[in-house]
Amino acid sequence: MRVIGGTARGRRLRAPRGTQTRPTSDYLREVVFDLLAQQVFGRSFLDLYAGTGAVGIEALSRGASTAVFVEYDRSAREVLRQNLEALGFRDLAEVIPMKVLPFLRQAGRRSRRFDLIFLDPPYERSGAVAALSLDAAAGLLGPSGIVILEHSIKTQPIPLPHGLAWVREVRHGDSILQLYRQEAA
Repeated sequence: MRVIGGTARGRRLRAPRGTQTRPTSDYLREVVFDLLAQQVFGRSFLDLYAGTGAVGIEALSRGASTAVFVEYDRSAREVLRQNLEALGFRDLAEVIPMKVLPFLRQAGRRSRRFDLIFLDPPYERSGAVAALSLDAAAGLLGPSGIVILEHSIKTQPIPLPHGLAWVREVRHGDSILQLYRQEAA
């Protein structure tokens, strides 16, 4: 696994041993950032269910001003911190050791806002978790922000959260990427 674009292009990323963490593939990360095009530079990025941090690190490499990584698993967090340190992004990043849904509730109460939000819930239970996470993440989206949801192709259709408009869907293998933006007022 490697960074595919930006200032850290070609640099390797570490991943924890075992199958608990399923990093977003190089191909899907390339698709995400091709779809976002120039919308990453100077913007804040929230990486939920961060795992190794590959997606948020890709955003930092492509010029995101800051990235917040939410990851509960201790071994994944340790690898994420090592990746940030090795690539020189530690000062632009915040790693939050929490489960995603409690973080989303807490951030919503604090009125935190992000320009770009990426969600990649565990595939084995991604249906309900993805729907709940997407709905809560919608409340953290800044003006003209975008939410990207990665989930299993086997997941039941996810209802469109209030306040978000569907933009696009990309399917690859057993994964689906769905992009949403704030509804026009």
